[in-house]
Amino acid sequence: MSARKLLSEIKQDLEPYIGSNIKVKANRGRKKVIEKTGVLESTYPNIFVVRIKEKSIERRISFTYADIITEQVVLTVKKDGEDVLFNEKA
Repeated sequence: MSARKLLSEIKQDLEPYIGSNIKVKANRGRKKVIEKTGVLESTYPNIFVVRIKEKSIERRISFTYADIITEQVVLTVKKDGEDVLFNEKA
């Protein structure tokens, strides 16, 4: 399967969850792993954006679909009371 097709499939899989709560676990290198809960705000051809509210500050963090393939980012979405994981091997 071509990489471009795989990336577009991940984008299509994420689109129904726009506006939903999502948990992001991202490996930022050097033993830095962040875990945040936010809202999937939008998807674009190469990136997706998660809105996170920390204390009284609202931030937007963007990730690439390739981050999911390389397992640098793992997304968890609640669907019908169950967790749905987004990563290449799931």
